[in-house]
Amino acid sequence: MTAQTSATSDYSIVALETFIQATRDSGYKGTASAVSELVDNSLQAGATKVELTVTKNDDGSAHPITLTLRDNGSGMSAATLRQALRFGGSSRFNDRGGMGRYGMGLPNSSFSQAQRVTVQTWTSPERVLTSYLDLDEIASGALKEVPPVRRVEAPEVTRGAPSGTLVTWSRCDRLDNRRISTVARKLLAALGRKFRHHLWRGVCVSLNGEQVAPVDPLFLHEDSIFSGAKQFGSDSVYEVAADAGDPTKTGLVRVRFSQLPVAEWSQLPPKEKRLRGVSKGAGVSVVRAGREVDYGWFFLGGKRRENYDDWWRCEVLFDPILDEAFGITHTKQQVRPQPHLLEALAADMEATARALNGLARRAHNDAKVMQKLSNSEARAGALDELLTPLPEGSRSRDRRVLETLAASHGALLSPAAPDAAQLTQYRIVPQRLSETTFFNYARSSDGLVLVLNPEHPFYKQVYRPLLESELPSEVALRAQLDLLLLSAARSDALLEGDQEVERSDAFRQGWSDTLATYLNG
Repeated sequence: MTAQTSATSDYSIVALETFIQATRDSGYKGTASAVSELVDNSLQAGATKVELTVTKNDDGSAHPITLTLRDNGSGMSAATLRQALRFGGSSRFNDRGGMGRYGMGLPNSSFSQAQRVTVQTWTSPERVLTSYLDLDEIASGALKEVPPVRRVEAPEVTRGAPSGTLVTWSRCDRLDNRRISTVARKLLAALGRKFRHHLWRGVCVSLNGEQVAPVDPLFLHEDSIFSGAKQFGSDSVYEVAADAGDPTKTGLVRVRFSQLPVAEWSQLPPKEKRLRGVSKGAGVSVVRAGREVDYGWFFLGGKRRENYDDWWRCEVLFDPILDEAFGITHTKQQVRPQPHLLEALAADMEATARALNGLARRAHNDAKVMQKLSNSEARAGALDELLTPLPEGSRSRDRRVLETLAASHGALLSPAAPDAAQLTQYRIVPQRLSETTFFNYARSSDGLVLVLNPEHPFYKQVYRPLLESELPSEVALRAQLDLLLLSAARSDALLEGDQEVERSDAFRQGWSDTLATYLNG
């Protein structure tokens, strides 16, 4: 046996020079996830303002991009700063009161994107402290520990903030993109979504001078880049054990679903749908302590993802005490739900997801119907000026009809924009009627609404087959039938006297009943 001397043997727990290189390849999905770690640190330090910059140096270096983050948080003491630059060093280790827990965020996220990280921090503007980590110095063995903290004269760093921290990533060699504009564009979108709850609470985050705008994947919040969805049902709240073996320690999970507006958004160009995040955006946003940690197809049991699932969204918010139940890692960018958590949530969430998928499917079918009917509506509107003008104002019967349509067709029945062409607006709306008539109508504020009853035999046996057909002859026949019905409704809409209106309504009811009798034999 050959003995090795202690001078040539190294049995340290961590082989520092190679460990740092290895950690660069693990843990982070990309630049946005790594930058989010820095923002987490700022928020945990109580910052209300976070300024990010991404710039390119003209020094001819191989990796000229520099990324900085400046905040107005509490700043750090010399001892805290030195600990913060250690892997696993933290003054808040396993503290679940805020964003972080493990003390890996600053060094690990920094080296995942850059070769050097420099930190300047101050608890008063007159006392700026700094230290750093450098990949090359560590790899060469020149740097064995976090360098001692130095005090520097750098009043421009503080920018008048009484306390704060400035983190600088130099020689950024692993950013997702090399173009500054692309890096900035993707970061704006990702940070807007990950930190939307903090932005809504008043935290200001900017990137190269542009304020990060909140992005709500549920499209519910009015203070979001895109909104217009409606919440489906009310929030569901579950009390879940942090550990399946210890029912005494529990936390709360809040689940919220939303429905996207199919009628209004389904006709958007594909590019606009992608821009809003509708296309291929199906999923569940998982939010920990107000920060999104993952987005994907979670807690939905055996339901597979389908195209119609793009038209609903879900958000799951949970207390940090449930980190183990959600399988949160130190990078806070993915979840691995544990069996007891899935048991608590999956059945309800899968049932809701299936219901929303069915609603989206029907809404798309309705939207296709409305699109087909629009040609008849447009033709009637274009020719309306040749006819006797409709009386202004609505009658009591018109208001009753419009009220029944408001819940399901409110957006469709909204008056045209003021700057739109001043044409009489015609609308054809399939809607189940409480009476047995085949069609009803109402004068609206800007035109005429024709309501067709899908339960009437004529609709089922004649009109619907024509509506669903793609044959040119049958499409043309249905359009002519639309105009026939619109003309009948328009003639009735000219009536003003109560007795005349009542007689007309009675005639239409009798005609509909006779037609149903003939068709049903």
